Amino acid sequence: MNRFRTIRRVVNIVLVVGLLLFATRTAFAQDAVQPAVNALDTVWVLFCAFLVFFMQAGFGFLEAGFVRSKNVVNILAENFMDTTMATVAFIFVGFGLMFGAGNSFFGTEWFALRGIPEIYPGLTIPTLAFFFFQFAFCAAAGAIASGMMAERTNFKADLCYSLVTAGLIYPVFGHWVWGGGWLAQMGYIDFAGSSVVHIVGACIGLAGTLTLGKRKDKVFGDSIRGHSLPLAALGTFILWLGWFGFNPGSTLVAEPISISHIVVTTDFAATAGAIVAILLAYVQMRKWDISMAFNGALGGLVAITASAAFVTPMSALVIGSIAGVVVFLGVHMLEVFKIDDPVGALPVHGLNGVFGILAVGIFAGNGVGLLSGGGFAQLGIQLIGIVACIAWAFPVSLLLFQVLKRTVGLRVSAEVEEEGLDHAQHGLHSHPEFVEPTPLRPYGDLRPIGGLSAPAGTD
Repeated sequence: MNRFRTIRRVVNIVLVVGLLLFATRTAFAQDAVQPAVNALDTVWVLFCAFLVFFMQAGFGFLEAGFVRSKNVVNILAENFMDTTMATVAFIFVGFGLMFGAGNSFFGTEWFALRGIPEIYPGLTIPTLAFFFFQFAFCAAAGAIASGMMAERTNFKADLCYSLVTAGLIYPVFGHWVWGGGWLAQMGYIDFAGSSVVHIVGACIGLAGTLTLGKRKDKVFGDSIRGHSLPLAALGTFILWLGWFGFNPGSTLVAEPISISHIVVTTDFAATAGAIVAILLAYVQMRKWDISMAFNGALGGLVAITASAAFVTPMSALVIGSIAGVVVFLGVHMLEVFKIDDPVGALPVHGLNGVFGILAVGIFAGNGVGLLSGGGFAQLGIQLIGIVACIAWAFPVSLLLFQVLKRTVGLRVSAEVEEEGLDHAQHGLHSHPEFVEPTPLRPYGDLRPIGGLSAPAGTD
């Protein structure tokens, strides 16, 4: 009897061990066939992409607040349709140029998303998730330019330059930095886009502004105030929120310590920029100019974008403070150099984009930046990147706007600008109850809108 019990126990033990070995073997087999996609990383990147996409609303509200009421519909239409144009151009051309394998200057595959791998190489997220995150960044560059060119740009020209921005100008420089191009090979650092997004966007906007000329009733030395500070405030808060997708999302992995660090440095820079800018405005005018605080916060966000993962929170406060000074001085510089920038985008995105890239070479830790014992080597590489960015984006944009000026027309007529672009270009008013009603015209009636004089020789 004892022998049978012993045999039964041995058989039971063998069965249990066999089941455990089978289960373990099955588990390892399942692990072996599991795709390399990490669900948490994917959700994190997509969530941040949604925040960056929502920044388009921030740009729209900010710019709508800083323009006059007669041009609100137009600037909102530009921001909205810029997003759609960027989508189309980035799908068919931009993504391939920026991230496809090719050479040190541009990619030569993945056009129209053909041939993209299911999982993005080197990451744990689907390529389509990576695509959407990068598209949201691309769309932001066009929104920067639209604010600088506000209140006098032909809507058809806006659609055209949005396509070229997303299909050529932005992705080519992006390839140099984030697509494994020649700047990346040199060791150039732009963590989340101080140059790729902000300097590029500012160069496009500056080229457009210089080609357009000033607004008809702009007098330098005397600012034209926007129609709604509440809208501008809402836009600023949305952009600030969106930046918590812009910078932390650029980790492309849900790594808690890194994300937390970047969130804090991002917020600290924005805070310091707002405080310094409004204090400088008060010192000058003895008035608390909240619009200066808005741009100061945005300037701090732009400046920290290149280095958010590599500097300490205290360094972020210093970077943000300097950015506030840059914004304040930059706004006055626009008047001195007679550059008509209705929303102050050049100081915010251009000048602070440049400072943000240099800040990497100054403040980055771990022996990289000047202040952490890295010497001038990284600072020199960063300076080369700035020169390359401007040397690419500005001349190409200038050529683009000259072509548009001679084809579809870059600037609206003086009469349309005087009346406002809303009704003349879109047939709408942002506040219709405050304007004289305009009778609806039949589609066959081709008379000019808004009571403008018909061209000579027409009925």
